[in-house]
Amino acid sequence: MAGSEVAEARPATRQAKGAGEAQREESEAERADRRWNELMQEIRVAQTGVQILFGFLLSVAFTPAFGHLSHANRCIYITTVVLGATATGALIAPVPFHRLISGRSIKAQAVRWAARLIFLGLALLVATLTSALFLILRVATHDGFVPWLVGTVVAWYLACWVALPLWARHRYTTVPEAPAG
Repeated sequence: MAGSEVAEARPATRQAKGAGEAQREESEAERADRRWNELMQEIRVAQTGVQILFGFLLSVAFTPAFGHLSHANRCIYITTVVLGATATGALIAPVPFHRLISGRSIKAQAVRWAARLIFLGLALLVATLTSALFLILRVATHDGFVPWLVGTVVAWYLACWVALPLWARHRYTTVPEAPAG
């Protein structure tokens, strides 16, 4: 058979991987398994970081210096803790999600939901980091440049976490792959 005839003879459930990786054929189930494993590898880094940050945030309320915070700084602290709690919840959520749906033959849908939860968790993590940095710099310096410095750091987060990946996706993708989320 000619090359085009072979391509036509492939089962409809097979998918070709996008450019940048060797062409691979995989069933929908294989693709869902691969994507799930990729998500779990990615989330391990974020989960560890957000859990450590959240633990430190919780301990602040039990330090002697906490009693000396102004009302505004206490409000920022409470906001930071709530953001940290929601980020932690969103980044851990794919694990119980998977446990509760395991064996139901809906892994492709689980991958999409997990990807959404991870994206939400990362957005909440940026908000947590921003709020924590704002509070720390306010308490440490009391200077008017703090919002500008925090804004610069947020711009850095957005450049590293959003702009660079989107640029690379646009620059190097020749065959789009269906999004996970």
